[in-house]
Amino acid sequence: MNTVICAALTALTIALSANGDTKTAWGLGASADSFGRPLDAVNAESKYGDLGGLFVGDSEHKRVWLTFDEGYENGYTEKILDVLKEKNVRAVFFVTYDYAKDNPALIERMINEGHTVGNHTMSHPSLPELSDDEIRAELSELHEYIKQNFGYDMYVMRPPKGEFSERVLNIAKDLGYTTVLWSFAYYDWDVNAQTAPDAAFEKITSKTHPGEVCLLHAVSKTNAEILGQVIDYWRNNDYVITPM
Repeated sequence: MNTVICAALTALTIALSANGDTKTAWGLGASADSFGRPLDAVNAESKYGDLGGLFVGDSEHKRVWLTFDEGYENGYTEKILDVLKEKNVRAVFFVTYDYAKDNPALIERMINEGHTVGNHTMSHPSLPELSDDEIRAELSELHEYIKQNFGYDMYVMRPPKGEFSERVLNIAKDLGYTTVLWSFAYYDWDVNAQTAPDAAFEKITSKTHPGEVCLLHAVSKTNAEILGQVIDYWRNNDYVITPM
């Protein structure tokens, strides 16, 4: 899983000459509106919301969607689930086929404890670089695997590496999916360069904003350690962590 690209901090648009489609590698610039919502996310929501994209919520509700990307298991998801259960919080876990196949007990626990399991594709490709049929297969085959093995119908997806296009959004929407990007992420995916807990807590909480779609990686030791404190901060500041 190329999480370095997935959590890039600068939005990048790349023209694909093969089919005229335009690939956007999602990221966030530093500019924000008066509510603290990143302008890149606000503008993308306005542009792509009707195509089934979710980048950030409205400014009227102090709401946070807590999401985790699961490219592989690093031993921290169980602790994350423990914290979520203790705090009575529902989150979204975006999983690939390999993750679901290798960690069925964790998928079962996510579902049984009321979390949303999201589609992160079969093989984690750059979806805009695929044909229409290949995009459908990446989403539909994982959908069927999760349904057959866990009795669960997925309805949200996150494009691998944060790379999408209007064509990808339209195909996902036709398959019944909302495409979820994010309005907050930080450098948390490198297991050999983890941010210190105090610094990570400050980074996450200082960027909290209404309608936040928060992306964390479950491979992070730091995220597992500070998750309870972050949830307490959100609640103490009147934010509601909303199921998706």
